[in-house]
Amino acid sequence: MNKNFELRITEDGNEKDIEEIFELLKEYNLTNREESKNVPIGIFYEDENKKKLAGLTGETFGNWLCIHYLFVDEHFRGKGLGSAILKAAENEAKKRGCKYSFVDTFSFQAPEFYKKHGYNEVFRLDEYPYSGKRYYYTKALEMV
Repeated sequence: MNKNFELRITEDGNEKDIEEIFELLKEYNLTNREESKNVPIGIFYEDENKKKLAGLTGETFGNWLCIHYLFVDEHFRGKGLGSAILKAAENEAKKRGCKYSFVDTFSFQAPEFYKKHGYNEVFRLDEYPYSGKRYYYTKALEMV
């Protein structure tokens, strides 16, 4: 085996390079995992001009709700809007047959919010990226 691989190292975030690796990985994954659909989910709170003030994006994937982003404008934090959005996402996920939810969050974002809503820490990265923490949480969704 040739151990003199000629490697190209970049720092430009070239979209073509990223897309090519993504497509290769996706092709491999689709031939080796059980069949499941990724179905996007979006829940938004907007003003009368359709400006987003809060929202959640993610996907349902098999048994899982995967939360990508949850944001609430500072003026609405602590008023129950984030909780309402999270609950709506969990309810929609249950309608889609999901049994679990997954999210990750930084120490300066919302770890206490997710714990308050029944999420349990399954993994944590300390010193991320230098002095913070990144938490990974899951929750079993109660079926209705």
